[in-house]
Amino acid sequence: MDVDAAPAPAAAAAAEPKKAIKKNVEILASYKYQQDEELSALPQSTIDEFYKKHTIEITGDLKLRPILEFKQAGLPDNILEVVKNFSNPTPIQAATWPITLSGRDIVGIAETGSGKTLAFTIPGLVHIAAKLKKGKKSGKPSMLVVSPTRELAMQSAEQAEAAGKAVGVTSICVYGGVDKQPQRRAFQRGVDIVVATPGRLIDLINEGTCDLTEVSFMVLDEADRMLDDGFENDIRSIMSYSPKDRQTLMFSATWPESIRKLASDFLNNPMRVTIGSPDLAASQNVQQIVKVIENPRDKERHLLDLLKKVHKSRTNRVLIFALYKKEAIRVERSLEYHGYKVVGIHGDKNQQQRTEALSSFKDGSYPLMIATDVAARGLDIPDVEYVINLTFPLTIEAYVHRIGRTGRGGKKGVAYTFFTPEDKSHSGELINVLKQANMEVPEELMAFGTTVKKKTHSAYGAFYKDTGGEVKKATKIVFD
Repeated sequence: MDVDAAPAPAAAAAAEPKKAIKKNVEILASYKYQQDEELSALPQSTIDEFYKKHTIEITGDLKLRPILEFKQAGLPDNILEVVKNFSNPTPIQAATWPITLSGRDIVGIAETGSGKTLAFTIPGLVHIAAKLKKGKKSGKPSMLVVSPTRELAMQSAEQAEAAGKAVGVTSICVYGGVDKQPQRRAFQRGVDIVVATPGRLIDLINEGTCDLTEVSFMVLDEADRMLDDGFENDIRSIMSYSPKDRQTLMFSATWPESIRKLASDFLNNPMRVTIGSPDLAASQNVQQIVKVIENPRDKERHLLDLLKKVHKSRTNRVLIFALYKKEAIRVERSLEYHGYKVVGIHGDKNQQQRTEALSSFKDGSYPLMIATDVAARGLDIPDVEYVINLTFPLTIEAYVHRIGRTGRGGKKGVAYTFFTPEDKSHSGELINVLKQANMEVPEELMAFGTTVKKKTHSAYGAFYKDTGGEVKKATKIVFD
């Protein structure tokens, strides 16, 4: 069924969900989601205000109210313990949990940093716990999370492992660039949750190490990123190795035709939850400051001057983005020469080096990080105070992803961007994003114009689809 289809008539709507969740109803027999009485008693105006405040849109035939407080979720006590240090569910958790806990397939349109990892991890734990109560411990994985990058997979796996201890479930993170043998041994011992990147997972499936025949809860995280990175065939293969009557959750930052087709092919009568505006937008929690620099060779001097201002304590976290690996390496060495404690993350780093760099940045022992766009999406690093775009990215979407590394979890952040004449083909799109966020637009930036012109890059070729005209509104990318 097309997820864009209009809600079915009442009689059909009552019948369709039963088909969609026939196996999951059996699995969840020991846990049945029922809307909390206190939640049901709230006036509709309270619910409407919540939807309006967080720009939430829900499409589908299941009419359940969002969970405004954790106690309203009816979670088992041991799983409720997992969220004890959080005040309330994030919008994506509030809106999706009632649907997911009811056994339904779902498409969640929300950006990284919105709390979507727990949005799928908590229902997954409930699912596994209910399955184990029925005596279905087989050693084969019950839950599979597929992620586009090693970093995102590792972050999701960390949360799955920490949360899984509450209910006695085991997990493994599977990704390339490391020895397969420890991963093979983990599968031999038996595992409940697998978090994986597509390539390595396919390898382990093909060699017979990983068996997905017992997977009844599957998550495709950042599905649009996986399609953009060319993993569509791998995803389709992975889906084909798992039972068709599994429960499937798909999370994406955008809702293009390719994602709609994937959802239509593999999800059963899914609900769709969208958090945020359908237009390209930067977080209102991020102050955007654009500095136009006439000579690109002056950028590193301006960077050093800026760090004296924003990194005076030498302890606060600052994330700097470069466009190329060579640029990142050069700037990292320059900052080290000037006495800064800095780490880098880019394609030339092996997995161990990337992991160590991320850890040292997260724990604050190296509070400066220089990264290429390999790190722009999927990283959830708390308390990044400043983002600095040393070189403007190839697309405006990448710009929004970059600056979304700060201002997370409701906190405020600041993003500085160096903009040169070499970047002028992006001026119209950048002006559009700044205006939508009610940010100041420098006169020097306005001077570059508000149209988008085709540009051919010496290394990347003609990577712009538009050859001119007014700035188009792009697909939704919103940081909650």
